[in-house]
Amino acid sequence: MSDGVSDRAQLALGFARSPAMGCADFLVAQSNADAVGWLRRWPNWPTPTLIIHGPEGCGKTHLAHAFAEQRQARFVHKHELATIDPVALAADATGVVIDDADACAAAGGERALLHLMNAVGEGGRTLLLTARQAPGHWPVALADLRSRLKAAASVGIGEPDDALMRSVLGKLFVERQLRVGEEILTYVLARIERSLGAAGLLVARLDAEALATQRPITIPLVRKVLGEDGEADRQPGPPPSGCLQR
Repeated sequence: MSDGVSDRAQLALGFARSPAMGCADFLVAQSNADAVGWLRRWPNWPTPTLIIHGPEGCGKTHLAHAFAEQRQARFVHKHELATIDPVALAADATGVVIDDADACAAAGGERALLHLMNAVGEGGRTLLLTARQAPGHWPVALADLRSRLKAAASVGIGEPDDALMRSVLGKLFVERQLRVGEEILTYVLARIERSLGAAGLLVARLDAEALATQRPITIPLVRKVLGEDGEADRQPGPPPSGCLQR
């Protein structure tokens, strides 16, 4: 069994840390409360398909994973959509989750998505889709798919607010066994992009820099890391336990 120091040393040597995607790791906030509320009402949705849309890094992928975990739904990656049997998939799972569904449609997966939506509806199952944009803005050519998407329930997630960003930053530091004061969180919060992915990337960079220089995380160290490119790079991300329970 490795200790915290060894784990952090592995990260410094280039080993990636897998993002925690469970329900216990999701933080409910004003920006995502409506979406969480819809998922808590499952399976009592007004339509078989629910679409959650929001900007990159808002937490929709994490929420989709949490939903799949709690509801024993099948999580389908966008590159898998064209290779699966939609009827068999809808029959075998209590529900289906597809992340980046708008990218699936744009990449030639329109007909596969249409068949899946039809199979889910006919089989009495549910389908959760995530996307960057509301369905009315998807580049969809098939009229039948446009009609199905228009009829589906949809809810948006906004950019994380200050309260959520502070909570996420604090949680990320704790997960890496890093002790930082409130002044560090305040300093970072005033400069970081409003993205959960950006928060995770910055904390990882601070951890690596602290290890490499054998220094604690201080405002000068944060300034140095942020000064490498002027801001935290943006990267796709990543409620308390039982977040989707009533």
